[in-house]
Amino acid sequence: MLGWFDTTEADRLADTLVADVMRRVPPNSLTRESAKRFSRMTEVVSDQVRAFARAQRPNIYKRARLGNRVKWALKDAGYPDPFVDAFTTELVTLVTVASKARA
Repeated sequence: MLGWFDTTEADRLADTLVADVMRRVPPNSLTRESAKRFSRMTEVVSDQVRAFARAQRPNIYKRARLGNRVKWALKDAGYPDPFVDAFTTELVTLVTVASKARA
């Protein structure tokens, strides 16, 4: 039962994802030209998220924790709200779909 609330791995993934986003696409560099860098970054992020979802099978609490932690870290880093909301929504959707997929 206590494992249901253990968010250690989700927190670790959130920290890794935020650091990766900040390294690849800093908040002050979001322009139309950053689309190429962003598309390469999403491939890497997608692979990390899918691997996490298959290995951990996060429950709804862990998925919510992951999304919330990423959202607020990106907001605190200065990313614009539309970017933060879109990124977080895609992240949580990807984790949910990947964790529900049959292995």
